[in-house]
Amino acid sequence: MVRTVLTTLTSLALAGLAASAAQAGPDNFGPGPVIPDFGPIAMIENHLPIPEGQVFRISFDTATGADEDALNSTLTGAARFINMHAAAGVPVENIQLAIVVHGGAMRDVSTETAGTNAALVAALVEQGVQIIVCGQSAAWYDISNEDLLPGVDMALSAMTAHALLQADGYSLNPF
Repeated sequence: MVRTVLTTLTSLALAGLAASAAQAGPDNFGPGPVIPDFGPIAMIENHLPIPEGQVFRISFDTATGADEDALNSTLTGAARFINMHAAAGVPVENIQLAIVVHGGAMRDVSTETAGTNAALVAALVEQGVQIIVCGQSAAWYDISNEDLLPGVDMALSAMTAHALLQADGYSLNPF
């Protein structure tokens, strides 16, 4: 009898967990407050507190280009970073981001091949995000300064850009 009751209670608890897990997912994501067209976010309760006055100086790195007619996941991630931290109460001026672009991701910031990424790059630049391309990758892909989307700058190399950003207090986002 006790075993039957415990088995029934365990089954009910597992069913409840499965039901709540089934309700979570992509439907929990929506537009952010700063860049609503890109970087969807989910509101999170009981998160690690962000200290008042916190300034984020974060650099991102992208070398993998997006599939044709798709968004670059790192560029989208930067938009998400801005949206979720602004939604959590961090002043936008305290969110300072840079994205270093090299390798196959070069096509996502070139006027000839950016496709759907052009609007995302423009939205990021409008929010003050530094987008810096690797000059060595640009030379490899035969891309000049004139070929870059507005607001995108070229460095000597991605390594140089990351070293300068780190010296300026930026930490590298590992995602």
